[in-house]
Amino acid sequence: MRHRNWLRLNTLRGEAGSAVAEFVMVVSLLTFLTLMVMQLALALHIRNTVLDAAAEGARYAALADSSLPAGAQRTRDLITTAIGMTYATDVVANYGVSSGYTTVEVRVVAPLPLMGLLGAPRGLEVVAHAAVESLD
Repeated sequence: MRHRNWLRLNTLRGEAGSAVAEFVMVVSLLTFLTLMVMQLALALHIRNTVLDAAAEGARYAALADSSLPAGAQRTRDLITTAIGMTYATDVVANYGVSSGYTTVEVRVVAPLPLMGLLGAPRGLEVVAHAAVESLD
């Protein structure tokens, strides 16, 4: 009887503190995974915002009474309003041809956030096209 109690007591002493260690490891892993999902969501939000602004700028520049600089400025304004001036520094609008039709192409090169808002300076490039309107 005395021997069994000693074994049970020894077994309990060997596991003392293991719940705390397991809790810390699991919480650390879950925190890391949560932060990575949030970072991915931030990167996708910035990509979609920049792409939408480029598309709007291309449509604006393609209007019959508009110009390429106006479309590029519209893109810069939308990006600056939505996510900040840092993402609107490299915006270029040009004419192109697609399927035999003249188009406007707006290209935006922006930082890709990898850790918070910090990341690769030219890691994100989006291009948007719109068919040029004419009054002919």
